[in-house]
Amino acid sequence: MPAAVFPITSRAIRFALVGCGRISANHIDALRAHAGRAELVAVCDPDATACQSAAARSGAKAFESMESMLAGADFDVAVLATPSGLHPRQAIAAARTGRHVLTEKPMATKWDEGMQMVRECREAGVKLFVVKQNRLNPTMQRLKRAVDGGRFGRIFLANVNVFWTRPQSYYDDAPWRGCWDMDGGAFLNQASHYVDMLDWLIGPVDSVHAYTATLARNIEAEDTGVMSLRLRSGALASINVTMLTHGKNFEGSVTILGERGTVRIGGVAVNKIEHWQFETPLPEDAEVADANYTPTSVYGFGHPLYYDNVIATLRGEGAAQVDGYGGLRSLEVVIAAYRSARDAVRVGLPLVF
Repeated sequence: MPAAVFPITSRAIRFALVGCGRISANHIDALRAHAGRAELVAVCDPDATACQSAAARSGAKAFESMESMLAGADFDVAVLATPSGLHPRQAIAAARTGRHVLTEKPMATKWDEGMQMVRECREAGVKLFVVKQNRLNPTMQRLKRAVDGGRFGRIFLANVNVFWTRPQSYYDDAPWRGCWDMDGGAFLNQASHYVDMLDWLIGPVDSVHAYTATLARNIEAEDTGVMSLRLRSGALASINVTMLTHGKNFEGSVTILGERGTVRIGGVAVNKIEHWQFETPLPEDAEVADANYTPTSVYGFGHPLYYDNVIATLRGEGAAQVDGYGGLRSLEVVIAAYRSARDAVRVGLPLVF
């Protein structure tokens, strides 16, 4: 096995994209924004049309499989934009050839497979990055600074809502969607970033009690769920999720209530500061509206910012904002929620097998 290259300072970092579906354009465009420091040299997908389209968009060489790409392309980082259930085996395959790994969320659909990804990458001496680009939204960055700066004082309660819509046709277009092994449900797929944001802002989580339901979609996993959480700090939180909102995506919000402040960030995908009030105002509070933006999709604009950190990390100029261990934290919360809903019990963290 070739040794992983780190740091990479004498040339652009070479990326290869595994999976050319729904999210691939965000990765292609994000890498284009870092031309000179990074380049996309290869793409692969068993769907020849999707693969050729991505190759035409990016200028990268097309491969019909990850195996042929690992053997035939010269690259440093494998980017996994494939169904979530494939991430573990693909990450391990890449790590064993000495490639670093960047994986979309969630990093895995099973807790033990997520831990295996981290272990294999560590033993291979490669970096494992998990995409959590919503942390980098300007609205969330401003909220994080307020939390870390102690402006809320003691935090009492937090609420997260993800009220979006995914029609039956969304699941029918790709049969792996909504399946337990490959995708999970609304918590693990669509709300994964929001679970991460709650833990990142005010975690860690101490225990979880959840209910899930499959109310209107013909899928294995849940289309709707509610989660109650106790945090290690003693604060309480709730996460409410549905993919059944009528007509269109309606709300993606985070609300934090503390002894000295209240903030709600809403919009369709935490893109608008709707309430911002603290006991002790600061001059910068007059500028909070400057953080608002209009997203073209619920993905937001964080992928280029996330890649900036990945590139800096691989060049030895910084540290990973979300590595494999960071990715495990939100996966652990969702897996705990699924166990709670299945067994009708409160589940404590960390998970114990």
